Amino acid sequence: MDLLIRKARKHDKEAFQQLMEQQGKALYTVAKAILKNDEDVADAMQETAMTCWEKIDTLQKDKYFKTWLTRILINKCNVIYRQRMRSIEEGIPETWFQEEGYANVEWGDFLNCLDEKYRTVVMLYYVHGFKTKEIAQILDVNENTVRGRLVTARKKLEVQYKNSGKIRKKEEFKGKTYCAAERSL
Repeated sequence: MDLLIRKARKHDKEAFQQLMEQQGKALYTVAKAILKNDEDVADAMQETAMTCWEKIDTLQKDKYFKTWLTRILINKCNVIYRQRMRSIEEGIPETWFQEEGYANVEWGDFLNCLDEKYRTVVMLYYVHGFKTKEIAQILDVNENTVRGRLVTARKKLEVQYKNSGKIRKKEEFKGKTYCAAERSL
């Protein structure tokens, strides 16, 4: 990946395209968590790719490429999200269709109970494996804020899960209580 980044910084189109293809799935899931609409997600990803191509010279260190790319994507998603909310407030009907695979429906339902700021942090931390320090850089917030949002999100998800009636029994192990969950296939 380092070689591709170096080539892309020299405006090698093929290397840049390979980088975008490698990061495509991760970018999609982050954008989908924020926007929930495939058309808006596609727009955000396309705008992100164009911005990255135009501004790749501003990338300070190659090792931060993924963080830099994700930060740009989140900014693009936030712009699209605000535009969508503004159009709803102005009375323009929102027409979009959300389609999810069966396996992701339950996870999506639980994430939807979270505000965007918590949902984004959860996706970046648990799905994409970013560290709290990296998430803080991406979102331009304090690292303690990220940790606090993770704690709050976990509590909200736990409450929602308990209220869903999926917990079969509680077990205690080494002083901590764990829940045995029922999973429907």
